[in-house]
Amino acid sequence: MDTAVISALILVIGITVFLVIGAPISIAVGLSSTAALVVALGLENGVLTSAQQVFRGINSFPLLAIPFFVLAGVIMNNGGIALRLVNAAKVMVGRTPGSLAQTNVAANAMFGAVSGSGVAAAAAIGSTMGPLQAKEGYDRGFSAATNIASAPAGMLIPPSNLMIVYSLVSSASVSALFVAGYIPGILWALACMVIVFLYARKRPELKITDKIPFGQRMKTIAIALPAMFLIVIVIGGILGGVFTPTEASNIAVIYSLVLSAIYKAISVKDLPRILMDAARTTAVVMFLIGVSSIMGFVMSFAQIPAMISDLMFQVSENPAVLLILIAVVLLVVGLFMDPTPAVLIFTPIFLPIVMSFGIHPVHFGIIMVFALSVGTITPPVGPILFVGAKIAGLGIEDVVRRLMPYFVALIVLLVVVIFTPVLSMGLPTLLGLVTP
Repeated sequence: MDTAVISALILVIGITVFLVIGAPISIAVGLSSTAALVVALGLENGVLTSAQQVFRGINSFPLLAIPFFVLAGVIMNNGGIALRLVNAAKVMVGRTPGSLAQTNVAANAMFGAVSGSGVAAAAAIGSTMGPLQAKEGYDRGFSAATNIASAPAGMLIPPSNLMIVYSLVSSASVSALFVAGYIPGILWALACMVIVFLYARKRPELKITDKIPFGQRMKTIAIALPAMFLIVIVIGGILGGVFTPTEASNIAVIYSLVLSAIYKAISVKDLPRILMDAARTTAVVMFLIGVSSIMGFVMSFAQIPAMISDLMFQVSENPAVLLILIAVVLLVVGLFMDPTPAVLIFTPIFLPIVMSFGIHPVHFGIIMVFALSVGTITPPVGPILFVGAKIAGLGIEDVVRRLMPYFVALIVLLVVVIFTPVLSMGLPTLLGLVTP
C-alpha cells in the first residue's frame, strides 16, 4: 500500500480513536499526525518534522493578536462593562414586546463585539439578565435559550479571534474578514429578536419595560459610550491604516484596562487572576494551532484535500449543491468540535473546492465562522450552551427544546448568507479591502 495512503489512514483512524476515548482534540490531532509522519518519514525525521511544523504554525506575527484580544476580553468580563452595556441595550431596544429578552440579545451582540467571545457574553450578560427576566415572569428555559442563541453574534462582529485563525490558514485579509462579519453578525442578532418578538406576542402578560425619560436615556448611553467606543478605535484604526490588527489588540488591552480602572471594577490584586485566565485560554488556542500545522503537513503529503475534492465533485458539480453540502458538514462538525480546531482542520480541505468555482475566501470565511458558531450552541459539545445553561441553573435538556426556533431561524439565515454574497462582501468591497 502506498505510504501516503497509509499516513492518511493512520491520521483519520488515530483522531477518531482518540476522540472516542475522550482525549482532548489537541492531543488527538497532535499524536495522530506525528504517528502518521513517523510511518511516512521514519522515527527521527518524523519527530523532527513534527516539531518544526509546530514552531512554523505558531511563528506568526498576526497570531500575536489572539492572546491580546483574549486578555482584553477577560478584562472586560471582569471590568464592569457588561452592566453598562445591558443598560445601553435596554435604552436602544425601547418598549418593544419582550423588551427584557430583546435587551439580552442586543447586550450580547454588543458585549460579544467588544470582547470577541461568545462564551464571555453568555456568562456576563446571562448572569445579569436572567434574574431580571425571571422576576418579570419570563420562562426560565426561554430566557436561557435567548441568552445562548444570541451570544455567538459577537463571534461574527469584530474583533473575532476565530477570523484571525481563519486568516492564518487561508491567507485572507484580517481587515476584510472583520468588516465582512458586521452584517451577518447583526442579522444573527436580528433573527434572535424576531423569535423573541413572536414569543412575546403569545405572552401578553409579559411586562414591557417602563418608559425611560429622555434625559436618563442620554445619560445611560453616555455612560456606556466609552465601552462601545472600543469598537470604533480598534476597527477604525485598522481600516484607517493607523495600526495593524496585532497592534490593535494591544490597544484593546490598554483601553479596556484603563476603562475598568476608571469604573473601579478591578484592582491591582485582580490582575494575576485575569492574566492567568487569559494565559490558559491562549495556551489552548496556540497549542491547537501548532499541532494542526503537523496535521496540515500530513494532509498535504497524503493528498487528502484532493481526494475529498474529487469525491465531492463526483457527488455534484453544481456550486450551489456543493456549498449546501459543505455547510451541512460544518454544522455536523460543529456538534462535536470547537470552532478553532474545526477551522484549522477543514479550511485547507474546503477552501480550494469553493475557490475552484469562484467563491471568494472572505465570503467562505464568513460562511465557515457562521456555521461553526451555530455549533457552539448545540449539544453535545456546544460551550456556549453549557455555560448559558449553567448560568441559568438549568439542565441541557431544559434549554435545547426552547432553542429549536432559534436553530431554525439561524439555519435559514445561514442559507441566506451563503447565497447572498453581498451580505459578506458588500462592505469590504465598498471600502476597497477586496476586489470582487
